[in-house]
Amino acid sequence: MYVLSAIFIVLNVIFIVNEFYWFSLLPVVFLIVILFFFALDRLLLIIAFLTPLAINIENFDSNLAISLPTEPLLFGVLLLFLIKLLFDRNLIPVKVITHPVSLAVLFYLVWMGITCITSELPLVSFKFLISRMWFIIPFYFLMVLVFRKTRFIKTFTWLYVISLMVVIFYSTYNLFVWGFNENAAHWVMSPFYNDHTAYGAAISFFVPVVFGFLFLKNIGRTEKIFLTLALIILLMGLILSYSRAAWISVIAAMAIALIFVLKIRFRWILLGLLVLIGLFYTFEQQIIMKMEKNKQDASVNIAEHVQSISNISSDASNLERLNRWNSAFRMIEQRPFWGWGPGTYQFIYAPFQLSKDKTIISTNAGDKGNAHSEFIGPLAEEGVIGLLSVLAILGTLIWTMIRIWRRMENKEYRLVALLFFLGLVTYYTHGTLNNFLDTDKAAVPFWGFMAVVVSLDLFQQKKSADQELPSAD
Repeated sequence: MYVLSAIFIVLNVIFIVNEFYWFSLLPVVFLIVILFFFALDRLLLIIAFLTPLAINIENFDSNLAISLPTEPLLFGVLLLFLIKLLFDRNLIPVKVITHPVSLAVLFYLVWMGITCITSELPLVSFKFLISRMWFIIPFYFLMVLVFRKTRFIKTFTWLYVISLMVVIFYSTYNLFVWGFNENAAHWVMSPFYNDHTAYGAAISFFVPVVFGFLFLKNIGRTEKIFLTLALIILLMGLILSYSRAAWISVIAAMAIALIFVLKIRFRWILLGLLVLIGLFYTFEQQIIMKMEKNKQDASVNIAEHVQSISNISSDASNLERLNRWNSAFRMIEQRPFWGWGPGTYQFIYAPFQLSKDKTIISTNAGDKGNAHSEFIGPLAEEGVIGLLSVLAILGTLIWTMIRIWRRMENKEYRLVALLFFLGLVTYYTHGTLNNFLDTDKAAVPFWGFMAVVVSLDLFQQKKSADQELPSAD
């Protein structure tokens, strides 16, 4: 070790003198290699910590975008997993693979693979599939196993939240410099997040979790203080993100929490939804006319900003979202079964835009985002079965959470499962209006949260009621 260290120091001095500084990173590379082979669980937790601080590098001409340093690390984890799978077919326990959520996820990936073959742009689609796999395999299938040691649930949460708070401070300072201008709020989180909606979605994930952790039994005074401060900082970031979808998503999570806590039966929920749908269609014309009369655009004033949510007459963001959705529906009319191929929407939708739908922020270049929906996007790209695969994941997740809530003896674990489920509720609510699962910023917590729920269902159902969630190490 001494000899190798001496050789490294001498070589590094030579390289530095010759203004080549990358050689200094060699020890970090060795450390990462060691973690890959001997402490993969720690490496995944490190990736979770790095995710909010990762920077997206994009070259539109070559259709290449990558988030550094997280996505190369995730790709390495994916390769290592596939190599190990060749030698050990039991790498993932059967009960993990056969869990309803896992089966839905596998169905989702398999259908995506099939539609890559029929894609209008196969190269784009296969790249999209590979990138989706390097999120799902490490942060769902592997993290289900990591979370068997329940202390890692807290560790995962704290690591992501700590680095996310760094981004919140950075964004808030930039917003302060710009006088809390609403337009500046769209980009002050750059280069860590590409816009305020993705930033707001990331914060929304953790608001229910951090709030709920305050009610766990084995929380010490120091940890409770840190949780309270973290919650205040997250709420500050959420408000100052000026992301209307993020605000709505947290309110939706609160409503779902009340349903579980008050033990409202499913038939009443279904009846309420049917009544709401019936009222909407009964008064559809009046509702649309009322929305069209709303001229309130996005504003630094929070009350006015909330009011702008229903503005479909002059708010460019709302109108552009409708333009993207209408384009997607026209695309699916031509290819209802196979769709146009995973990841292809942004490169294909331009001819499907109508001049009457276009806004001041519309583009034909395919460089300003996707279909703005985690449901409509897969419908256009992978057909009706693609949408069903997304709904299957959501349905099995809800079924799993209901089973945990009804059957799990340990109230501590039951609460933790609910908190992470509520975090997923915030994203699914957000996902009706935006889509970010092709980025590490949203994919890491999304699949990680799902892994928490499934892991608790698989490995902690029989734990006695007096056991508590261990502290984070």
